[in-house]
Amino acid sequence: MSKLRLPALLLLFSLTLLNGCASMLSQRLAASLSGAMLNQADPEVVRSGAPAYLLLLDGLIDESPRDIELLLAGAQLYNAYAGGLVVENGRRQLLTARARELAQRALCLQYTELCDLESLPFDTLTTRVAQTGFPSLRTPYTVAISWAGWIQARSTDWNAVADLGKVEALLEAVVQRDPGYDRGRAQLYLGVMRTQLPAALGGEPARGRAHFEAALRYSRQRDLMAKVEYARRYARLVFDRTLHDRLLHEVLQADPEEPGLTLSNVLAQRLAAKLMQEEFF
Repeated sequence: MSKLRLPALLLLFSLTLLNGCASMLSQRLAASLSGAMLNQADPEVVRSGAPAYLLLLDGLIDESPRDIELLLAGAQLYNAYAGGLVVENGRRQLLTARARELAQRALCLQYTELCDLESLPFDTLTTRVAQTGFPSLRTPYTVAISWAGWIQARSTDWNAVADLGKVEALLEAVVQRDPGYDRGRAQLYLGVMRTQLPAALGGEPARGRAHFEAALRYSRQRDLMAKVEYARRYARLVFDRTLHDRLLHEVLQADPEEPGLTLSNVLAQRLAAKLMQEEFF
Protein backbone atom coordinates (compact mmCIF):
# COMPACT_ATOMS: atom_id res chain seq x y z
CA MET A 1 0.00 0.00 0.00
CA SER A 2 1.36 3.42 -0.89
CA LYS A 3 1.73 6.04 1.82
CA LEU A 4 -0.62 8.16 -0.27
CA ARG A 5 -3.54 6.01 0.86
CA LEU A 6 -3.21 7.05 4.49
CA PRO A 7 -5.24 10.30 4.05
CA ALA A 8 -8.01 8.25 2.46
CA LEU A 9 -8.08 5.94 5.46
CA LEU A 10 -8.21 8.93 7.79
CA LEU A 11 -11.09 10.41 5.82
CA LEU A 12 -12.94 7.09 6.00
CA PHE A 13 -12.31 7.02 9.74
CA SER A 14 -13.72 10.52 10.21
CA LEU A 15 -16.81 9.88 8.12
CA THR A 16 -17.64 6.68 9.95
CA LEU A 17 -17.23 8.34 13.33
CA LEU A 18 -19.96 10.76 12.28
CA ASN A 19 -22.20 7.78 11.70
CA GLY A 20 -21.67 6.55 15.28
CA CYS A 21 -19.64 3.42 14.45
CA ALA A 22 -16.34 4.43 16.03
CA SER A 23 -15.38 1.18 17.71
CA MET A 24 -16.19 -1.03 14.75
CA LEU A 25 -14.41 1.26 12.32
CA SER A 26 -11.36 1.50 14.57
CA GLN A 27 -11.06 -2.26 14.49
CA ARG A 28 -11.56 -2.37 10.73
CA LEU A 29 -9.00 0.38 10.26
CA ALA A 30 -6.49 -1.49 12.42
CA ALA A 31 -7.04 -4.61 10.32
CA SER A 32 -6.61 -2.57 7.14
CA LEU A 33 -3.33 -1.09 8.35
CA SER A 34 -2.04 -4.51 9.33
CA GLY A 35 -2.98 -5.95 5.95
CA ALA A 36 -1.37 -3.02 4.15
CA MET A 37 1.94 -3.67 5.89
CA LEU A 38 1.97 -7.44 5.59
CA ASN A 39 1.03 -7.43 1.90
CA GLN A 40 3.55 -4.78 0.85
CA ALA A 41 6.35 -6.09 -1.37
CA ASP A 42 8.66 -3.12 -0.78
CA PRO A 43 10.05 -3.11 2.76
CA GLU A 44 11.28 0.47 2.32
CA VAL A 45 7.72 1.69 1.82
CA VAL A 46 6.70 0.02 5.08
CA ARG A 47 9.82 1.23 6.90
CA SER A 48 9.09 4.85 5.99
CA GLY A 49 5.30 4.72 6.27
CA ALA A 50 4.74 2.46 9.30
CA PRO A 51 5.47 5.11 11.96
CA ALA A 52 2.46 7.11 10.79
CA TYR A 53 0.28 4.00 11.06
CA LEU A 54 1.60 3.28 14.54
CA LEU A 55 0.85 6.81 15.69
CA LEU A 56 -2.65 6.52 14.28
CA LEU A 57 -3.22 3.28 16.16
CA ASP A 58 -1.87 4.85 19.35
CA GLY A 59 -4.44 7.61 18.98
CA LEU A 60 -7.24 5.09 18.51
CA ILE A 61 -6.07 3.16 21.58
CA ASP A 62 -5.95 6.33 23.66
CA GLU A 63 -9.59 6.96 22.72
CA SER A 64 -10.62 3.36 23.47
CA PRO A 65 -8.11 2.02 26.02
CA ARG A 66 -10.22 -1.07 26.79
CA ASP A 67 -10.75 -2.13 23.18
CA ILE A 68 -9.06 -5.53 23.11
CA GLU A 69 -8.99 -5.78 19.32
CA LEU A 70 -7.19 -2.44 19.02
CA LEU A 71 -4.70 -3.38 21.72
CA LEU A 72 -3.89 -6.63 19.96
CA ALA A 73 -3.60 -4.95 16.56
CA GLY A 74 -1.24 -2.37 18.03
CA ALA A 75 0.88 -5.06 19.65
CA GLN A 76 1.14 -7.02 16.42
CA LEU A 77 2.08 -4.01 14.31
CA TYR A 78 4.67 -2.72 16.77
CA ASN A 79 6.19 -6.18 17.03
CA ALA A 80 6.27 -6.76 13.27
CA TYR A 81 7.81 -3.35 12.59
CA ALA A 82 10.45 -3.68 15.30
CA GLY A 83 11.37 -7.25 14.43
CA GLY A 84 11.67 -6.94 10.67
CA LEU A 85 12.40 -3.32 9.83
CA VAL A 86 14.29 -1.67 12.68
CA VAL A 87 18.05 -2.14 12.86
CA GLU A 88 19.11 0.11 15.75
CA ASN A 89 18.73 -1.96 18.91
CA GLY A 90 17.80 0.93 21.20
CA ARG A 91 14.76 1.64 19.03
CA ARG A 92 13.92 -2.06 18.85
CA GLN A 93 13.89 -2.21 22.63
CA LEU A 94 11.51 0.73 22.87
CA LEU A 95 9.17 -0.60 20.20
CA THR A 96 9.09 -4.16 21.52
CA ALA A 97 8.39 -2.82 25.00
CA ARG A 98 5.35 -1.04 23.57
CA ALA A 99 4.23 -4.20 21.77
CA ARG A 100 4.48 -6.29 24.93
CA GLU A 101 2.69 -3.65 27.00
CA LEU A 102 -0.27 -3.51 24.62
CA ALA A 103 -0.54 -7.29 24.37
CA GLN A 104 -0.44 -7.77 28.12
CA ARG A 105 -3.04 -5.05 28.65
CA ALA A 106 -5.35 -7.00 26.35
CA LEU A 107 -4.60 -10.22 28.23
CA CYS A 108 -5.34 -8.60 31.60
CA LEU A 109 -8.67 -7.25 30.34
CA GLN A 110 -9.74 -10.73 29.24
CA TYR A 111 -8.14 -12.89 31.93
CA THR A 112 -7.61 -11.10 35.24
CA GLU A 113 -5.89 -14.16 36.71
CA LEU A 114 -3.03 -13.55 34.25
CA CYS A 115 -2.58 -9.82 34.89
CA ASP A 116 0.68 -10.43 36.74
CA LEU A 117 2.00 -12.79 34.06
CA GLU A 118 5.57 -11.45 34.12
CA SER A 119 6.05 -11.91 37.86
CA LEU A 120 4.36 -15.31 38.19
CA PRO A 121 6.61 -18.27 39.04
CA PHE A 122 6.84 -20.64 36.09
CA ASP A 123 4.83 -23.46 37.70
CA THR A 124 2.07 -21.04 38.69
CA LEU A 125 1.97 -19.59 35.19
CA THR A 126 1.63 -22.99 33.51
CA THR A 127 -1.11 -23.99 35.93
CA ARG A 128 -3.11 -20.81 35.32
CA VAL A 129 -2.62 -21.05 31.55
CA ALA A 130 -3.93 -24.62 31.62
CA GLN A 131 -6.91 -23.60 33.76
CA THR A 132 -7.78 -20.59 31.59
CA GLY A 133 -8.35 -22.62 28.45
CA PHE A 134 -8.38 -19.53 26.20
CA PRO A 135 -11.63 -19.57 24.18
CA SER A 136 -9.80 -17.34 21.68
CA LEU A 137 -6.13 -18.00 20.92
CA ARG A 138 -5.35 -14.60 19.47
CA THR A 139 -4.61 -12.94 22.81
CA PRO A 140 -2.18 -15.53 24.30
CA TYR A 141 -0.50 -15.89 20.91
CA THR A 142 -0.02 -12.13 20.56
CA VAL A 143 1.34 -11.93 24.10
CA ALA A 144 3.77 -14.76 23.32
CA ILE A 145 5.16 -13.33 20.10
CA SER A 146 5.37 -9.81 21.52
CA TRP A 147 7.19 -11.14 24.56
CA ALA A 148 9.52 -13.15 22.30
CA GLY A 149 10.29 -9.99 20.32
CA TRP A 150 10.98 -8.14 23.56
CA ILE A 151 13.42 -10.86 24.64
CA GLN A 152 15.14 -10.92 21.25
CA ALA A 153 15.81 -7.19 21.52
CA ARG A 154 17.46 -7.87 24.90
CA SER A 155 19.30 -11.08 24.04
CA THR A 156 22.32 -10.12 26.17
CA ASP A 157 20.16 -9.60 29.27
CA TRP A 158 19.93 -12.95 31.03
CA ASN A 159 17.02 -11.74 33.16
CA ALA A 160 15.04 -11.22 29.95
CA VAL A 161 16.21 -14.49 28.39
CA ALA A 162 15.04 -16.31 31.52
CA ASP A 163 11.45 -15.53 30.45
CA LEU A 164 11.71 -17.74 27.35
CA GLY A 165 10.21 -20.66 29.25
CA LYS A 166 7.07 -18.64 29.93
CA VAL A 167 6.79 -17.67 26.25
CA GLU A 168 7.20 -21.32 25.30
CA ALA A 169 4.42 -22.31 27.71
CA LEU A 170 2.02 -19.85 26.06
CA LEU A 171 2.92 -21.07 22.57
CA GLU A 172 2.51 -24.68 23.67
CA ALA A 173 -0.99 -23.83 24.89
CA VAL A 174 -1.75 -22.38 21.45
CA VAL A 175 -0.48 -25.33 19.38
CA GLN A 176 -2.16 -27.85 21.66
CA ARG A 177 -5.49 -26.21 20.83
CA ASP A 178 -4.72 -25.47 17.18
CA PRO A 179 -1.48 -26.94 15.74
CA GLY A 180 -1.79 -24.86 12.56
CA TYR A 181 -2.57 -21.55 14.23
CA ASP A 182 -1.52 -18.49 12.21
CA ARG A 183 -0.55 -20.72 9.28
CA GLY A 184 2.02 -22.48 11.39
CA ARG A 185 3.76 -19.41 12.81
CA ALA A 186 3.32 -20.65 16.39
CA GLN A 187 5.17 -23.80 15.30
CA LEU A 188 7.91 -21.64 13.78
CA TYR A 189 8.48 -19.76 17.03
CA LEU A 190 8.73 -23.05 18.93
CA GLY A 191 11.16 -24.38 16.34
CA VAL A 192 13.44 -21.40 16.84
CA MET A 193 13.28 -21.72 20.64
CA ARG A 194 14.18 -25.40 20.60
CA THR A 195 17.19 -25.03 18.33
CA GLN A 196 19.07 -22.45 20.35
CA LEU A 197 21.50 -25.07 21.68
CA PRO A 198 22.83 -28.45 20.49
CA ALA A 199 21.42 -31.54 22.16
CA ALA A 200 24.62 -32.02 24.17
CA LEU A 201 24.02 -28.68 25.89
CA GLY A 202 20.33 -29.18 26.58
CA GLY A 203 18.83 -28.08 23.26
CA GLU A 204 16.10 -30.02 21.47
CA PRO A 205 17.06 -29.96 17.78
CA ALA A 206 14.92 -32.99 16.90
CA ARG A 207 11.81 -31.37 18.37
CA GLY A 208 12.81 -28.11 16.72
CA ARG A 209 12.97 -29.79 13.34
CA ALA A 210 9.50 -31.24 13.84
CA HIS A 211 8.17 -27.74 14.56
CA PHE A 212 9.83 -26.32 11.44
CA GLU A 213 8.37 -29.11 9.31
CA ALA A 214 4.95 -28.43 10.83
CA ALA A 215 5.30 -24.70 10.10
CA LEU A 216 6.01 -25.46 6.45
CA ARG A 217 3.17 -27.95 6.24
CA TYR A 218 0.59 -25.59 7.72
CA SER A 219 1.71 -22.72 5.49
CA ARG A 220 1.74 -25.02 2.46
CA GLN A 221 5.41 -24.15 1.95
CA ARG A 222 4.49 -20.48 1.42
CA ASP A 223 6.05 -19.07 4.58
CA LEU A 224 9.57 -18.45 3.31
CA MET A 225 10.78 -17.20 6.67
CA ALA A 226 10.06 -20.66 8.08
CA LYS A 227 12.49 -22.12 5.54
CA VAL A 228 15.12 -19.50 6.33
CA GLU A 229 14.89 -20.11 10.06
CA TYR A 230 14.87 -23.87 9.49
CA ALA A 231 18.16 -23.49 7.60
CA ARG A 232 19.70 -20.95 9.95
CA ARG A 233 18.64 -22.50 13.26
CA TYR A 234 18.44 -26.24 12.66
CA ALA A 235 20.55 -27.10 9.60
CA ARG A 236 23.49 -25.03 10.83
CA LEU A 237 23.14 -26.39 14.36
CA VAL A 238 23.50 -30.00 13.15
CA PHE A 239 25.87 -29.13 10.26
CA ASP A 240 23.51 -30.38 7.56
CA ARG A 241 24.75 -28.42 4.55
CA THR A 242 22.57 -30.27 2.06
CA LEU A 243 19.38 -29.32 3.89
CA HIS A 244 20.66 -25.80 4.54
CA ASP A 245 21.45 -25.05 0.90
CA ARG A 246 18.28 -26.70 -0.42
CA LEU A 247 16.05 -24.63 1.84
CA LEU A 248 17.77 -21.36 0.99
CA HIS A 249 17.74 -22.07 -2.76
CA GLU A 250 14.00 -22.78 -2.53
CA VAL A 251 13.49 -19.44 -0.80
CA LEU A 252 15.46 -17.52 -3.41
CA GLN A 253 13.58 -19.18 -6.28
CA ALA A 254 10.09 -18.73 -4.80
CA ASP A 255 7.50 -16.10 -5.69
CA PRO A 256 7.26 -13.95 -2.52
CA GLU A 257 3.73 -12.74 -3.21
CA GLU A 258 1.36 -14.36 -0.73
CA PRO A 259 -1.57 -12.75 1.14
CA GLY A 260 -0.47 -11.92 4.67
CA LEU A 261 3.11 -13.09 4.07
CA THR A 262 4.45 -10.94 1.24
CA LEU A 263 6.51 -8.54 3.36
CA SER A 264 7.88 -11.39 5.48
CA ASN A 265 8.73 -13.38 2.35
CA VAL A 266 10.62 -10.49 0.76
CA LEU A 267 12.62 -10.05 3.96
CA ALA A 268 13.22 -13.81 4.04
CA GLN A 269 14.67 -13.72 0.53
CA ARG A 270 17.02 -10.92 1.50
CA LEU A 271 18.16 -12.86 4.54
CA ALA A 272 18.56 -16.07 2.51
CA ALA A 273 20.83 -14.28 0.04
CA LYS A 274 22.96 -13.02 2.90
CA LEU A 275 23.18 -16.46 4.51
CA MET A 276 24.23 -18.05 1.21
CA GLN A 277 27.18 -15.66 1.02
CA GLU A 278 28.46 -16.67 4.45
CA GLU A 279 31.11 -19.37 4.72
CA PHE A 280 29.56 -21.31 7.55
CA PHE A 281 30.35 -24.89 6.57
